[in-house]
Amino acid sequence: MLLSPVLAEEASGIGALGIDGISLLVYVVNFGILLVLLYLVAYKPILRMLDQRRQTIQGSLDEADRVRQEAQQQREELEQRLQEGRQESQRMLDQARQVADQVREQEMQRARDEAERLTERAREEIQRERDQAVAEVRRQFADLAIQAAEQVIGRSLDRDAHRELVEKALEESTGLGRN
Repeated sequence: MLLSPVLAEEASGIGALGIDGISLLVYVVNFGILLVLLYLVAYKPILRMLDQRRQTIQGSLDEADRVRQEAQQQREELEQRLQEGRQESQRMLDQARQVADQVREQEMQRARDEAERLTERAREEIQRERDQAVAEVRRQFADLAIQAAEQVIGRSLDRDAHRELVEKALEESTGLGRN
């Protein structure tokens, strides 16, 4: 009789579905034991492996971030060096231009000085030649005047005295011409 109420109950509830209650209980206990065993044997190592994998990935991400930051810093340093190099080359070009301008100015001044010196020397040479030419003209004029006077007078005058008279006349005429 004991069995009949269980059978009656089974026929009306879970039993009507074809499930045995004891078997179900054994299945549930077996599943629980399997879960505990899997938790102890497989779940912890899997979690440990997943945690190691997560740490490895995080380390790789941190390393990639560090490398990216280093690359960014190196790029900035390189750009700064390039900018400094450009500024240095511009400064050197400006300095070279200044030196070239100074050299050109010095050369132009030296050329001006040389031209002035040559001009002065030429003036002195011209003045000397002019003075020589004037002296030569005076001498020749004095000689011509003496010859002309000799021919006119018909006799020879004292050359020194006559020359002195002619030079005096020339100086007086030159003095009058200058005034």
